[in-house]
Amino acid sequence: MKKGIFIIALLFSAQIFAQAIYEDERYVPETDPLVLKNLDEWQGKKFGLLMHWGTYSQWGIVESWSICPEDYGWCERKKGSNPANYNQYIADYEGLRKTFNPVKFDPAKWAKAAKYAGMKYMVFTTKHHDGFNMYDTKYSDYKITSKDVPFHTNPKADVLKEIFNSFRGEGISTGAYFSKPDWHNENYWDPYFPPFDRNVNYDPSLYPEKWQKYVDFTHNQILEILSNYGKVDILWLDGGWVRKRDQVNIKENYDEKFTENESKNGFIKHRVVDQDPKMDELVVKARQKQPGLIVVDRAVHGKNQNYLTPEGRVPAKTLPYPWESCIPAGGGWSYSPGAEYMTGRQGIHMLVDIVAKGGNLLLNIAPGPEGEWDKGAYDLLQAYGDWMKVNSTAIYNTKPIEPYKEENICFTQNKAGNVFAFYLAKEGENKIPAAVTVKSISPKKGTKITMLGSKTSLKWTKEGNGFKVVIPENLRNNLPCKEAWALKIEAI
Repeated sequence: MKKGIFIIALLFSAQIFAQAIYEDERYVPETDPLVLKNLDEWQGKKFGLLMHWGTYSQWGIVESWSICPEDYGWCERKKGSNPANYNQYIADYEGLRKTFNPVKFDPAKWAKAAKYAGMKYMVFTTKHHDGFNMYDTKYSDYKITSKDVPFHTNPKADVLKEIFNSFRGEGISTGAYFSKPDWHNENYWDPYFPPFDRNVNYDPSLYPEKWQKYVDFTHNQILEILSNYGKVDILWLDGGWVRKRDQVNIKENYDEKFTENESKNGFIKHRVVDQDPKMDELVVKARQKQPGLIVVDRAVHGKNQNYLTPEGRVPAKTLPYPWESCIPAGGGWSYSPGAEYMTGRQGIHMLVDIVAKGGNLLLNIAPGPEGEWDKGAYDLLQAYGDWMKVNSTAIYNTKPIEPYKEENICFTQNKAGNVFAFYLAKEGENKIPAAVTVKSISPKKGTKITMLGSKTSLKWTKEGNGFKVVIPENLRNNLPCKEAWALKIEAI
């Protein structure tokens, strides 16, 4: 994604930042034993892949948001025959299905690259807010397998099936992203009314039968995915504004968001609407289809948010519950020509920082209109994989240990009690210094310290509450990896 769109994505992240911080303080623990077991295993996986893909990739624009009639930068319309005319823009946008033909789609190649990088799970956008279905649903004709979509004749037309099968074949567990709002569905944005904002465009309390139809539609689609596409490990729900509310929290939200969503003269950019999707009922039905299913009802406080998902950011501290930072690998969430991707150093340092704080990294890569990833994405995953071949034992199935991070040194601990100190290369550094001082971890007397990827036992001395370790010149000149080096301390 171009820099401008990336900035928009960052602004969007900033806009929800206050809410994210607030959500960080609230978590309702799961009680289902099988879900708890799966959640514990998920926390040990540490590294996953997210993919945003839809017809919008043809224009190289932000996913879905350009059809939302809100006055935010990320909703700006730039493409189409007449972007200044909202109704014409909608027609052009929805017309993208008629030219969507990703003939170079090769999910096996993606899965191999993800496996090499060390990714252990993936989440794919089955449907974003625009309502276009990237799977063969029987509940909508606005889908990749419809006859008016050129790709529908391709043997891989049901891309969700192909992606899930390819990733499972590489031992990577699967997750389904699903948008609770559907801006194409007549029972969410009723054609009789103009859409006001991201919310349902009528009052569900005045039209309860219409709203129930939408709830049934949503449940049916989710259960369809969980019934027809094999083992699904994670249900990753987006669109946190679709939620049950009461008058008290509606008023609280208005008070909180006044300066954000309402101008001085009273123009409201988006409203707070009670739109109950009956999540408790849905989750019960979902786990009948997929026992032990991890459910992530994003940004909705309650028992159906099994882990939290800081978006576009890494928390400054450890969090006392399961969490995952979802971060774009390059540009924004959706495909954009000429996107600049993270360097290997940036990506590796981010992963280490997140894992040291007890979280997981869900890295987003956006396929292009022909069904390909950019070379920059493959280069980044190659760098991850080269590094993980040496250091993965200090990443997977580890827990945080205080102080988590000390300047450019991060810490993790495994179940055997070994502690790993990651020295993150500073700007301009291509190798680890001849001596590294750690101020806050004290090894046991006589304990062995090595660098992962080397069998050389390193000399160390106690210094205050920490220690100093000497890295011999022959090791410094033949380091086992780049960008960050893990020192394994057998006992502290």
